[in-house]
Amino acid sequence: MSESQQTLAESTELEGVGVHTGQPATVRFVPADPDTGIRFRRVDLDGTPEVRASLDSVSDTELGTTLADGAAEARTVEHLLSAIAALEIDNVVVEMSGPEVPILDGSFRPFLDALGGVGVVEQDRPARIWELSKPLSVDGPNGGHYVAAPADDFRVSATIEFDHPMIRRQFASFNVDETFSDELAPARTFGFLRDKDALQEKGLALGASLDNTIVLDDEGLLEQQELRFPDEFVRHKIGDLVGDLAVLGGRVRAHIVAERPSHAGNFELAQAIRGSARRGAEGRVDITKIMEYLPHRFPMLLVDRIVDFETGKRIVGIKNVTINEPFFQGHYPGHPIMPGVLVIEGMAQAGGLLLMDVIDNPEDKVVYFMTMDKVKWRRPVVPGDQLVFELDMLQFRRHVCRMKGQAFVDGQLAAEAELMARIVDR
Repeated sequence: MSESQQTLAESTELEGVGVHTGQPATVRFVPADPDTGIRFRRVDLDGTPEVRASLDSVSDTELGTTLADGAAEARTVEHLLSAIAALEIDNVVVEMSGPEVPILDGSFRPFLDALGGVGVVEQDRPARIWELSKPLSVDGPNGGHYVAAPADDFRVSATIEFDHPMIRRQFASFNVDETFSDELAPARTFGFLRDKDALQEKGLALGASLDNTIVLDDEGLLEQQELRFPDEFVRHKIGDLVGDLAVLGGRVRAHIVAERPSHAGNFELAQAIRGSARRGAEGRVDITKIMEYLPHRFPMLLVDRIVDFETGKRIVGIKNVTINEPFFQGHYPGHPIMPGVLVIEGMAQAGGLLLMDVIDNPEDKVVYFMTMDKVKWRRPVVPGDQLVFELDMLQFRRHVCRMKGQAFVDGQLAAEAELMARIVDR
């Protein structure tokens, strides 16, 4: 298992139809620079807009995962992302001829074969790895439930249950790093004939056929089809989960135990992992080091630790909120809520630490914030919460920068803003 970022050795292309749109669809995979991540580029639209494979881009999870950012939309991305994750490809641009990824034969195998066929190459940056320090659990929709536990590799154990004689209750467990190609990649998507009309009235499953979907009537499989595995259904659900977790923007090292997984539930699991996990240990900075760079002191120092950073690109910090915070005395007695402006202040302090890492003699500098735009508060922050501040550098010129910041509690977005700051001498 490589610890370095990887991209494709050369470009490759696949074409087919979209399972929901029923329209021709082509995807071309292009090598990308370190820290690019996975990006979908709509070459059919003016300006070729892009959407990143990230949690914040997930716009819909009905019968597939859809990513969107402005005019750029990428539908049914989970099979493609699953193959990318299995091959540990960190950086790639996926050029799309339309809004949907082709379904091909309904499995992950065609994507895996195409990408593996051109090979991957290592890059000179460490890979982003999501690791858990303690177990977490998440309730998903329709009785779904997930537990994620610390592990040295990536394993998924899943149980599904459908009131159908070909499925009933199925369980499977696989080490994704070791067995994806043989045990998971061939597993195809499936659907029920009784749902066909209702789905097509909603504009879904317009491209579904016996060539790309296991179709079940009330008694069993349609006569023309055969299963590749007796438990092909649960195997496909595991593959979908692997693809959905790829929107974390890094490799996962955990044991996921899933009961009745779904795309919506997988998304909630990814949010919880982001809120509690750390991406490697090399970026950890404790409070002693923070105080060397930030001039703030009690009661205005609002960052306890930096848990991850990429020089000049991204930083993740945490703030443990306790009832001992002085502002709770007046905000509000009997109903303590952290002032929203202080949530943004903590976010800004974490962003200031990101800037300190890209200049010379940071101990002689201070960061002044100039503007805040697109500020939104999504949920209250109360005693006992742990705030996770995530900031990405948008632009940096002549000691002036723009950053996008988000604050999370338990994987749920609590606040967001775009910040502009200037670095000046103390």
